Amino acid sequence: MNSVRYKMRECKDQKKIEDFLRNSRVGHLGLSDRKYPYVVPLNYVWLNDKIYFHGAEGGRRNQIMKDNAEVCFTVCVEYGTITDPVPAKTDTAYMSVMLFGEAEVVTDLEESTSMLQEMMDKYVPGYYSRQLPKQHVDKYRSSVYGSAVQVYRIEPHHLTAKESPIEEGKMFKPSSVL
Repeated sequence: MNSVRYKMRECKDQKKIEDFLRNSRVGHLGLSDRKYPYVVPLNYVWLNDKIYFHGAEGGRRNQIMKDNAEVCFTVCVEYGTITDPVPAKTDTAYMSVMLFGEAEVVTDLEESTSMLQEMMDKYVPGYYSRQLPKQHVDKYRSSVYGSAVQVYRIEPHHLTAKESPIEEGKMFKPSSVL
């Protein structure tokens, strides 16, 4: 696996990377059906040093992962444009993480329940007054609701992170035209 080429932008701060993955809301799952690339934006959780996501059992994404479980998962957040009096020094403030691993279906009910609870806590905090019951998750994973839902995990075997931090006083605002 390649490392980050532009070393000035490499982020090795594990706490910063963990916080970023825990708090960002959308990731992009990159797949290859050995002929064409396929990238899917999705909600996810970072839990126990793994990426988790879920979705309906059928569809192209799941078929590709069944045939080729090697995936890339990317999370990137753009914070704005950094200005400079020299036009060529204008830049973008951002943070991004790319991880590579194998996507696998989670079959353990405890793990699936924990992941789905984390998903609800992340995307709708405080909305539900009680914890997610395992019986509900078990039904959700079966075809009781018309389409079985699968929970997936990616345990990274390689991870890189890059950042260009916000530079206070240099961030572009439409009213800051020279």
